[in-house]
Amino acid sequence: MPQIFRDKATRATVPVTPLTRAELEGWLADQTDEARAWAASTAYGAAPGAVRLVPGAGGRLGRVLVGVESHGALWNLAGLPAKLPAGSYRIDAALDGAAAGRAALGWALGAYRYRHGGRTGGPAPVLVWPRGADRGQVARAATATTLVRDLITAPANEMGPADLARAARRLARAHGAKVAVIQGDKLLARGYPAIHAVGRASARPPCLIDLRWGGARDPRVTLVGKGVCFDSGGLDLKSSAGMRLMKKDMGGAAQTLGLAAMIMGAGLGVRLRVLIPAVENSVGGDAMRPGDVIRTRKGLTVEIGNTDAEGRLVLCDALAEADREKPALIVDCATLTGAARVALGPDLPALFCNVDGVADALLSHAAAVEDPMWRMPLWAPYRQTLDSKVADLNNISDGPHAGAVTAALFLERFVSAERPWIHMDIMGWNPKARPGRPVGGEAMGMRALYALIEGRFARRGGA
Repeated sequence: MPQIFRDKATRATVPVTPLTRAELEGWLADQTDEARAWAASTAYGAAPGAVRLVPGAGGRLGRVLVGVESHGALWNLAGLPAKLPAGSYRIDAALDGAAAGRAALGWALGAYRYRHGGRTGGPAPVLVWPRGADRGQVARAATATTLVRDLITAPANEMGPADLARAARRLARAHGAKVAVIQGDKLLARGYPAIHAVGRASARPPCLIDLRWGGARDPRVTLVGKGVCFDSGGLDLKSSAGMRLMKKDMGGAAQTLGLAAMIMGAGLGVRLRVLIPAVENSVGGDAMRPGDVIRTRKGLTVEIGNTDAEGRLVLCDALAEADREKPALIVDCATLTGAARVALGPDLPALFCNVDGVADALLSHAAAVEDPMWRMPLWAPYRQTLDSKVADLNNISDGPHAGAVTAALFLERFVSAERPWIHMDIMGWNPKARPGRPVGGEAMGMRALYALIEGRFARRGGA
């Protein structure tokens, strides 16, 4: 993470004062006549997100005012790194530890810039660490979010299956984890036929990335991430507009690597496994066809109703493998369906979960860390829409409705009923810029998932 924080203020450090509209008049009453005149002349009303640079002695910057809707929210300061000149700043407000952490994380997320090829920017504003902020927690969340954003935003010609495997290896080296990669036709020999079927038409061979970390006696937690590095739709070809953002179709894989980075960085007491089926869904002479029947790792056969519903095919093999080890929790993340975006829009991930208590806890954590999601139903009566006359099930339903639900029901077939399982259907992309959330790849639900796992599994040594 670049230097965006400093330990101590100096005489040159500029105070940043967050104010609600209701607080502005009282604050101005305690200021000088010059400050009140300045506020009147600039028509500053402390609207949420509005920033004013207040002049100080000798023509120097004396203070920054930022309008907020309420105090302590994550995104209050997120717009400042892009608006302030280089220099040192401190928050001039009383914050408890949790609010201080949110303020610091908002600043860090707002300081993010995608740098293609690793180019560095110029001098940037630096924030004095707010007193009481959990620096380790902020750094882990910010670093993991940077990883997710960078991986998703990278162009597809630089982020194929092998590149995704290299990213996993870099992460593993940083945390003392181990990574194994099964590639190409070895997937067939090792029992992953659905992953192979989706990726075999590409010149960049498919692979299964398998990262392991943690103690042998710790409870197992397994993360599964959809790693479709580019999705043309296969023979059911997408339109050019539909393909435009399909470099982001490995967003679930990126998010599981970011979540793994947070778990390992915090030293949580879990036996972590990350499974990423990494493929490119391409058009070619060896591409799977509509109407083909493929076998899966679990032994179930699947009729290919549409080659553009490939994400659930690669996930089903990985989920079957995850389930085989009977972990205490399985989490999969995937940019799986347009139907989830139609239902909930780009900002709100769809949550599916087979255990009410786990879902309730995750939603509680999501609210606490301002990482929203919305629970959707695993509606059992819709299972029949996936019936096939020639296979155990079809990879698409027989109608246009409830596409996110039927996709989740497909995946549910590959997880044992008694296994706690979370499925996150995410956008993985910010289509428009907002403070702290630039256009590009995005982690969605990752911090909430981490909070759930941290709450269920204590850190090693009780730390």
